[in-house]
Amino acid sequence: MAGATSRATSARTILLRPGADLTGFRDAARRLAAENVPPEAVTFSAESAPSLFGDDAPPGSDAPLVLPRAVTSLIPSVVPHRDPERYGLLYALIWRVLHGERHLMEVASDPLVHRLTRMAKAIGRDLHKMHAFLRFRRVEDPAGERYVAWFEPDHHILEAAAPFFVRRFAGMRWTILTPEGRAVWDGDTLAYGPPGSRADVPEGDGFEAGWQTYYETTFNPARVNPKAMRAEMPKKYWRNMPETAAIPALLRGAADRTAQMIEREPTLPARREPARAVAAMADQDPKSLDELNAIIRKTEPLVPGATQAVLGEGPLDATIAFVGEQPGDQEDLKGRPFVGPAGQLLARAMAEAGIDREASYLTNAVKHFKFTLRGKRRIHEKPTAGEVSHYRWWLDRELEFVAPKLVVALGATAVLALTGKAIPITRSRGPFRFDRLDNRFQGYITVHPSYLLRLPDEAKEEAYAAFITDLKRIATLGAELAT
Repeated sequence: MAGATSRATSARTILLRPGADLTGFRDAARRLAAENVPPEAVTFSAESAPSLFGDDAPPGSDAPLVLPRAVTSLIPSVVPHRDPERYGLLYALIWRVLHGERHLMEVASDPLVHRLTRMAKAIGRDLHKMHAFLRFRRVEDPAGERYVAWFEPDHHILEAAAPFFVRRFAGMRWTILTPEGRAVWDGDTLAYGPPGSRADVPEGDGFEAGWQTYYETTFNPARVNPKAMRAEMPKKYWRNMPETAAIPALLRGAADRTAQMIEREPTLPARREPARAVAAMADQDPKSLDELNAIIRKTEPLVPGATQAVLGEGPLDATIAFVGEQPGDQEDLKGRPFVGPAGQLLARAMAEAGIDREASYLTNAVKHFKFTLRGKRRIHEKPTAGEVSHYRWWLDRELEFVAPKLVVALGATAVLALTGKAIPITRSRGPFRFDRLDNRFQGYITVHPSYLLRLPDEAKEEAYAAFITDLKRIATLGAELAT
């Protein structure tokens, strides 16, 4: 027993990867906590090393640390900080939380919490500066067009910042160079490599010249405040931003341009004809389902991350239209509705109930996949009422073009989209008229097939039989309405 205690409290040096080694720190913290090693017995060193604990790696636990959400969200926001004490401070926080101070993060006046919070805010500011002030320049390589940018962050934020540019410029091939490393996006994969230099980036391109011209013409001399400009856009970033070359001249001429604006006679805005404006707006509405789908394809998802919009599928003269919640993982990848596990269950149930899937129209209330990333898995996340409302216009127009005799709402989200109200499925299951659509469509409310997949095995058989009963009633009602 004495030997075990001595080993737990002996001094440890933890060697981590230079920069922001989030994975290495998490693994080290998990092992140290499992062995009950106090913070004062640990030294973290960000140097190249053959292994995490040196040659004599102690046995450790792979069990995850159970920490409050505030702590788990703080750790990745502090690890990129340049302060060499960051890992030791984070482990001290973890130690205290695991040893009786579960609500430590709520004590803002605690010196440790205060310091780590300030470090997280510094990382947030550095990320904001990189997102706002990084400028790409166009180059040609053997594979074609590529964009290159140079940036000098204050902290080790390259790996934390790069996914933002993947989402924003997914269709471009680009490279971001920093003094510590590089991020490379080839259109499919994000990779990291060795550092670069400012000399690796061209001085300018045609787009940059156009951007500088635009900046000069939109510069408002009446709102010049050099102090505020430097506070928001520090001078250290100026040499990498094309528009800043014009700032000194614009500042020198601001007084004269302001005086000219004051002396210039005010002009009344051109009179517009409301009737013509309304007619022009109406003319922009899609005239067919194909035109509507083209608009949906081009529109960015409300919640970033989706691979593509998933459109409705089926004939325009379909008697029955099925409306689900949103695409799932498989639907997002394949670009087709109801092809994942829930869709396969629906297809089987429709066949048993005598409904021809190929003759039916299938769509979703929300057109993009919303998910939470857990490791490499994309876990479905329920859309909010605001997101459902955002997509509602598309669904209304889609159903107008398809003009089914019967609209089936699969689950509560579909009911919300079709009625504008949160109506419990258990209370409204069965025939229903969707008043939001001016009673144009007779409706039917039932559960979503994904609900059946989530049930325990002992309850699935009864729930599936009830679902088949609903589909048989839907088939009968559809046939009656068709005649």
